[in-house]
Amino acid sequence: MAYKITSQCISCHLCKSVCPTGAIKETNGNHWIDSELCNNCVGSIHTVPQCKAGCPTVHGCVKQPGDYWEGWFANYNRVLAKLTNKQDYWERWRNTYSQKFSEQLQKQQPQGAV
Repeated sequence: MAYKITSQCISCHLCKSVCPTGAIKETNGNHWIDSELCNNCVGSIHTVPQCKAGCPTVHGCVKQPGDYWEGWFANYNRVLAKLTNKQDYWERWRNTYSQKFSEQLQKQQPQGAV
C-alpha cells in the first residue's frame, strides 16, 4: 500500500465514494485504507490514486514512504514549505497592516496641518 489517511482527514467521505476497489474503510469515525484491497488505482481507468485526487484537505490522504529516510525527507520538505509560506504570510500581513494604519493616521490628521 502506498497511501494512508492522516489525522488531517475531515471525514467528508469523498475518498470512500471515489475508491474503485472499496479499500477505504471507516472504524469509529476514522478512515483507513485496507491494504488487501488497495491497488493504488493501478490497472484502472484512473491515472492517479483517487483517494489522493479527491481529498479536499490536500494532506488528508498522503503517499506512504517506502523507507525511513524517504519519509523523513518528505516530512522535512513539507514542514519547510509550511514555514516558508508562513513567513510570506506574516510579511504580507505586516505590509497590509502598515498600509491600513498609515491610511487611518492620514484621515485623523487635520487638513491644514503639515
